[in-house]
Amino acid sequence: MSKSQDSIRIIKKYPNRRLYDSYTSSHVTLADIRRLVQEEEPFQVVDAKSGEDLTRSILLQIIQEAESDGDPIFSSDMLKNIIRFYGPFQGVLGSYLEESIQSVIDIQTQAGAQSSEAWTQFMHSQVPMMQEMMRQYVEQSRSLYLNTQNMFGLFGGFGGSSNDEKKDDKE
Repeated sequence: MSKSQDSIRIIKKYPNRRLYDSYTSSHVTLADIRRLVQEEEPFQVVDAKSGEDLTRSILLQIIQEAESDGDPIFSSDMLKNIIRFYGPFQGVLGSYLEESIQSVIDIQTQAGAQSSEAWTQFMHSQVPMMQEMMRQYVEQSRSLYLNTQNMFGLFGGFGGSSNDEKKDDKE
């Protein structure tokens, strides 16, 4: 099946937890599905009996497996912070993460070096600089968010600037 076809590859998950690729008529592993993701092959994982879409669940399993091997992307603190965002702000964080990851993918695509060794070596040498830039970006985003909240009077001086001003007025 080529990427240009409109049909989506269906992978069925059976009660015994085995995955069956209906396109190749063979059983597949999470590693095989990970390869489909990397190759941008459209697919959907469904429960063999009910037809329920299980794609997100399988993708989360792949992420969990990848996080257990080697150098994880998500630190414990980061995962805790993500969990804290579930609720009224999860849409904001979800959109932000999705756009940020898409930006990195776009940069890789524009460079035309998604899988080249040169790109990998370049990125490893740039990691400290990129981490600092991302830290600065996140800090600026945080400041902008807090200033916006203070400007509109939400959360009663949540960012600390209102309280600092009140202290200055008393002195």
